Parts: sequence; C-alpha cells; structure tokens
Amino acid sequence: MFFSPLEQFSILKIIPISLFGFDFSFTNSSLLAILACLLAFSFYNFACANAKIIPTPLQSVAESMFEFIFFNVLSENIKKNGSYYFPMLFAIFSYILFCNFLGMVPYSFTVTSHIVVTLGLAMVAFISINIIGIQTHGFHFLSLFLPPGAPLALAPLLIGIELVSYSFRVVSLALRLFANMMSGHCLLKILAGFAWTMLSAGGILSLIHIMPLLVIFAIVGLELAIAFLQAYVFTVLLCIYLNDAISLH
Repeated sequence: MFFSPLEQFSILKIIPISLFGFDFSFTNSSLLAILACLLAFSFYNFACANAKIIPTPLQSVAESMFEFIFFNVLSENIKKNGSYYFPMLFAIFSYILFCNFLGMVPYSFTVTSHIVVTLGLAMVAFISINIIGIQTHGFHFLSLFLPPGAPLALAPLLIGIELVSYSFRVVSLALRLFANMMSGHCLLKILAGFAWTMLSAGGILSLIHIMPLLVIFAIVGLELAIAFLQAYVFTVLLCIYLNDAISLH
C-alpha cells in the first residue's frame, strides 16, 4: 500500500464542533498547538521556579535562550526601546520553537507545516508592528513608504512599490517557515518509505537499506537544527520590521 508523504499533514477532527454552518472542530493541530504552549510554559516555569546563583542544567538552558533572544536578537536589531517588546518576541520564538520540536516526535503533528497557521501568526505580528508604528509616529509613519531624497514626481510610483514590498513581508514570513518545515518532513517520509521498501524486497536490498537509514539519521539532526533556525529567523525578521516601524529607517 502506498502512503503519500503529505499524509502526515492531514488535519484530523478529534472533537467535531459545528455552529451556524461554521466548523469549529477541535483537531490534532489544535491539540499540538495547545500542547506546545503548555510545554513552553511548564519548561520555563519549572526551570526558573527555584532559580539559583549556580544554575542547574535546566535553568542554564532556559537562561541561555532568554539571553540569546534579548542580547543577540533583540538588542542588535532594535535600536530604540527594544526591551519593551521582549515579552512578545520571546513568546513568539518559544511558540514556534516548541511547535517545531513537537513535530519531530514520531506520529505527532507539525503545527507550523500549515500555511494557515504561519500566515495567521505572521499577520497578527505584522498588524501589531504597524499599530506600534502608528502609535509612535502618527501619520508620519507613512513616510516609511517614501525613500528620503526621492523626487516628488516619482512619489506615486515609489509609494506603490514600497507598499507592495512592505505588504509582502507577511507572505515571506509565512512561506519561509511553512515551506522549510513541510519540505523537511516530506523528505524524511520519502526516505523512510524508500528504506522500508528496500527492506521488504529482501535479498541484497535488505542490506543496502541501511544506507538510506543512515541518511535519515543525519537529516533528523539537520531538521532539529532547522527547527531552531526557523524560529530564530522568524524572530529576527520581526525585530527588523519592528525596528523599521519604530525608527522609520
């Protein structure tokens, strides 16, 4: 029987709920999203509940993640009052990171492998950044769409280009995370199916199947690194966009 590599991304209804023609069912995606939030909250709470001067290994991991986001991501990319927005950025980073890591558990579900999730997350963050920019600068925030020193005659064309480019930040954020998580899991599924087919064939192929298995182990390590990297890249880009909204550069 052939199983599609895309089968692992199927959304399954756990508790069907339908109201006024709309589907509000509780699905495996909802379950894993809630579980990611609970795990992130439990991890930081447990790691830092009894913080010590000489940290425990778990406390060291939590503090390292905190310091990494604050000093290496936020402070380097947001030049003005960046600490105000640390809770929001750290929450987004932790949510994406735990969703990505949970997706690596066999027979689980990768929440960030669906474009609707990544697009929704990107839109919420992007709208929040624009609200911050408008609150900070008022109508002067619109000067972000006209490069300084540009001729007024070209203003309509430049504003249109800048506006389209600015709006596509949401799409680039969502597609980058979605595509990387989905493609990596598809590759693992294809290689695993290939190795199983070789093992089932018997003969010399049952011995050669070790080769794709070794490749799978290597890719699993790479996927774990990508799971962290994608959460990092998403947060860095949000910091850059937030800095643009605050500093108008």
